[in-house]
Amino acid sequence: MTLEAVAFWIRAPGVGELRRATIPGPGDGEVLVRALRSGVSRGTEALVFRGEVPPDQYARMRAPFQEGDFPGPVKYGYLNVGVVEQGPDDLVGRTVFCLYPHQSRYVVPASAVVPVPDDVPPARAVLAGTIETAVNALWDAPPLIGDRVTVVGAGMVGCCVAKVAAGIPAAQVTLVDVDPSRASVAAALGVAFAAPEAAAGDQDLVVHTTASSAGLETSLRLLAPETSVLDLSWYGDREIRLSLGARFHSDRLGIRASQVGTVSPARAGRRTYADRLRLALDLLSDPSFDAVLTGSSPLTDLPEVLARLADGDTRTLCHTVTYEEA
Repeated sequence: MTLEAVAFWIRAPGVGELRRATIPGPGDGEVLVRALRSGVSRGTEALVFRGEVPPDQYARMRAPFQEGDFPGPVKYGYLNVGVVEQGPDDLVGRTVFCLYPHQSRYVVPASAVVPVPDDVPPARAVLAGTIETAVNALWDAPPLIGDRVTVVGAGMVGCCVAKVAAGIPAAQVTLVDVDPSRASVAAALGVAFAAPEAAAGDQDLVVHTTASSAGLETSLRLLAPETSVLDLSWYGDREIRLSLGARFHSDRLGIRASQVGTVSPARAGRRTYADRLRLALDLLSDPSFDAVLTGSSPLTDLPEVLARLADGDTRTLCHTVTYEEA
């Protein structure tokens, strides 16, 4: 048995298209999933769309079910929520999350899907991969009770990090962004908001997500002495310049990278990738995460939507894709 599907591909940098695909029926230990929603991870997917993945990072940047190669043609993405149509009895009919690109139907090993809790709608569930990033980051540099935490960059990742950090008892969490309209998103997430020039310093933890020199310099400025910025940004092939002649050395400041591709060393011996993803989905039972969902359109519009996002649209946080029968 074979089935037809529709998938989004980047044909070449800056050019997206839809392609028909023929997929086999599932074998033993596999599931057939019909997509309900997928999410655009705006920062990373825009970078891939523009062809800005450095050649020495091609292997590391591969998505779990990617087809093709950078810079293109490539089928890329990793925030897909669907319903299992065929497979093991305990999964048939279940809504599941999978690290799969934008495609209407697909077959993967049953171990590659994680059931979505009943109280998490499919649109919100696409954030699971981003919440994983937040969980991993806070495992890397865990805030303590009552800490002052600032997240610089109120994009999709920054908003999710701030919301997860706000669950730590007595933590004082602030989102910092140059766009004043992000204040309403911060309020919906239950955290404070500040413009860069008004943000308070002496922070116990600063998380940087803007992928810009200005954002990283702001993050360093806000740190308490002898602490480090946790940098979640993916810069691609862009060169970043920093002015380190102020208090960087005298206050013994640091910059530390966090990356979701591996489980944080602080938990690697006791948590698996599946454990981390299940935790992320459980956290999404909080409806305030809906504030991060800022747009939706059908799969047929994705070539134009991703071109717009890659061209510098900063209004969108998480754009979701809807699927009709294909």
